[in-house]
Formats: sequence, C-alpha cells, structure tokens
Amino acid sequence: MRIKLKEIADIHMGFSFRSRLEPVLNGTVAVIQMKDLSDENTVETKNALRIEMPSLNKRHLVKAGDLLYRSRGHNTEAAIIQADPGQAIVASPLMRIRIFDTSKVWPAYLNWFISQPEAQSFFASRAKGSVQRMISKQGLEDLEVVVPSLQKQKQICELAELSATESKLSKELLRVKRKLISAELMRYAKGEKI
Repeated sequence: MRIKLKEIADIHMGFSFRSRLEPVLNGTVAVIQMKDLSDENTVETKNALRIEMPSLNKRHLVKAGDLLYRSRGHNTEAAIIQADPGQAIVASPLMRIRIFDTSKVWPAYLNWFISQPEAQSFFASRAKGSVQRMISKQGLEDLEVVVPSLQKQKQICELAELSATESKLSKELLRVKRKLISAELMRYAKGEKI
C-alpha cells in the first residue's frame, strides 16, 4: 500500500531564528541543528546548543520517535530522535516529521524508507536551486510511502541494522588488516625477519 507522507505524518518547519544563536550556559532548551544529525541517521542532542526561550510554544518541541528531515543540501535524508531529548526544538532548515499513528507506521521504518533510492529519486525530481538544493515542505508531503504490515516494517529495520553493522565491521576489519600488512612490509623493508 502506498500513502502520501502528509496522510500519515505531521510535517512542521523548524524554528526560524531572526538572529545568530547565542548559547546560554545551562540553557533550558536544546536547539537541534544540522550538525546534530549523525551519518547513521540518528540525532545526537547531548552536544546541542542550549538557549533560554521564555516564550516557547509547546508545538515546537520535539520528542523521541520524531524524524528530522534535511531539507537543504545534497543529503536529503532524515534522522530519528531515539531517546527523549528533554526540552528541545528544531532549527530551520530542518523539518520535523511526527507520525500520527505509530501502530501503523513505525518511525524507524519511515526513517529507513526516506533514505532509500526510490525516495531519494523522488526528492531529486522535486529539488529546487542549482547551487544549494532545497526540498519544500510540499515536496516532502507528497512523497509516497510504501507501508507494509508493522511486522514487516520491524523486520526490514532489523535487517537494515544488521547490514549497517556488517558494513561497519567490514570497514574496521579492512582498516586493521591494512595497518597490519603495512607494518609487516615495513619490517621486511628494514630487513627484519617476518
């Protein structure tokens, strides 16, 4: 079954600050920016800039399970907030995606789906700008999401996570192997016994 994203989730633009953000030591509100999104498509809030925001509107707050979408740049993927971020808001140009009913669409599945070639091709066809690519809120809302059963969604996420772990371990094994071979070849070059 295919469903437009706007039918399964609320999409909200990140907060647009009128001036440069000035951090406040022990600020009560974390501001999640592009730099807080990891390469593994998760959100790291422990190093997020902190501010005071006395007139904070509750609708701007994010929570665990929300996705943050990178609307600008070459990476048009999302990242998931896995743990409770406390009082945190999202800065523009990020967009917050909050699923209406997580018993029908699992946030981790939607996060995975958005990074797949089919979704990325869709975004590429909707991108505006030649130097700085940008996806509009409407472009994101119109994404058609393939929604299998919740059980299949969880299985897909588990397999994707295993694949990512395998890839990471393979890269680390290759790095260690190269280092070992390089050290052995250097010993050989120096005339040492191998």
